Amino acid sequence: MSADVPDAASLSRDDLLQWPKAELHCHLDGSLRLPTMLDIARREGKMSVLPADTEDGLREILRAIDDSETLEAYLAWFRYTIPLMQTAEALERVAYELAEDNAQENVRYLEVRFGPILHTEEGLSLEDVTDAVLAGLARAERDYDLTTSLIVCGLRDRYESASMRQAELAAAYRHRGVVAFDLAGGEAGNPPKGHLHAFYKARNALLNLTLHAGESWGPDSIRQALFYCGAHRIGHGITLREDPELMQYFADHRIPLEICPTSNVQTHVVPSYEAHPINTYVKANVPVTVNTDNRLFSRTSVTDELLRVHQRCGITANALREIALNGFRYAFLPIDEKEALLDDVTADLPMPATEQTPRW
Repeated sequence: MSADVPDAASLSRDDLLQWPKAELHCHLDGSLRLPTMLDIARREGKMSVLPADTEDGLREILRAIDDSETLEAYLAWFRYTIPLMQTAEALERVAYELAEDNAQENVRYLEVRFGPILHTEEGLSLEDVTDAVLAGLARAERDYDLTTSLIVCGLRDRYESASMRQAELAAAYRHRGVVAFDLAGGEAGNPPKGHLHAFYKARNALLNLTLHAGESWGPDSIRQALFYCGAHRIGHGITLREDPELMQYFADHRIPLEICPTSNVQTHVVPSYEAHPINTYVKANVPVTVNTDNRLFSRTSVTDELLRVHQRCGITANALREIALNGFRYAFLPIDEKEALLDDVTADLPMPATEQTPRW
């Protein structure tokens, strides 16, 4: 196998901005634009929802997210965005703008995830909510060189009946833009197996499955996600390194992690970028992707996340190219679409010649 690209050939942000990229872990309700938040709040008479009435004021207050002591404290910041996403017009706009922001940094494939049940407080049905988001994504696809998919999230802190209803929704939309079912929310006291029947429903509908697991809880959460719920990918998976045999299982079975570095630092599941386990996983041959989690709350982009793991987590230029391609390799797309997309982006992102680089 040829050697890695030397560290001296480090990559700049401009280099990475030109790379074709994929985003596999991005929450719709954590990725709004600040001007859009203010505009929706003013139009809908909801300024009292926001902690400030200017972009600079919001930007300054949102910096306090970095001081979140727990994952649950971090999740509490959604109280500023979800109330602004209760109409079809707002949902379509936010979805369109998120896709547009990704397209402008050369993201070619985007998976957006959200919990539709959170957007039914003012009379919209789950179907109304989903239709609005899909309409926004479809409009962005017409305007930009971008493919999008939608992931429906069940919520850990709600009864399984709510997760079941959303799994049924996801199944009904399987041929209309929804590609997967997920479980999100605080892990403490909310194990994945508590939503087992919802995942059974989604699996039988032939949906792809991804779960937030091992973010702020131990590897037992990851084991439940895999062996109870049937996950095909794991969101975060920070605690995987605590279970070496399970980590080897991920490498052997090519189970990818959706890593979100800045979010992981903000929620204090890792103390710093330098202490992040992403390089441990890369060296152990665990498939890794790099994602934003929440573009607004983490004040980031896919480009910036790739740059951070390159500059601060010890990921070489060669390994970073593999990570970028992994975003396409492990996309929740039909195999023919995935291969075509991967062929296109590989032509734009030539890999250093290696003898043992797997296609998948």
